[in-house]
Amino acid sequence: MPIYIIVEGKNDRSKLRPLLSEEISILCTFGTLNSAKLEALRKQVKDDEVFLFLDNDSSGKRIRGVLRDAFPDAVQIYTRRGYAGVEGTPEEYLIAQLEKAGLEDYINYPPPSFI
Repeated sequence: MPIYIIVEGKNDRSKLRPLLSEEISILCTFGTLNSAKLEALRKQVKDDEVFLFLDNDSSGKRIRGVLRDAFPDAVQIYTRRGYAGVEGTPEEYLIAQLEKAGLEDYINYPPPSFI
């Protein structure tokens, strides 16, 4: 079954893409959501598994509310307040949140760094 993660923008997608296997599709809302964009997301996702990973700011919370209504079974993934959105979140924290959401089988773990 396909798995989708919905994020706000292309920079969020670019930040997550190297951390996740190609089996995971990352879709963008590109900020605002109107009924046409929402319907397009619904058609693309169908009844597949959905994760919502949105910024922890007023815009992200508003978009999360709309998407929560559209995808009531979606798993919610959060970034920490104080980070500049998903794109500004450190990789280690993103990986921890993806693991917490149960996506560890799809994570491309970076090689350990030897200092």
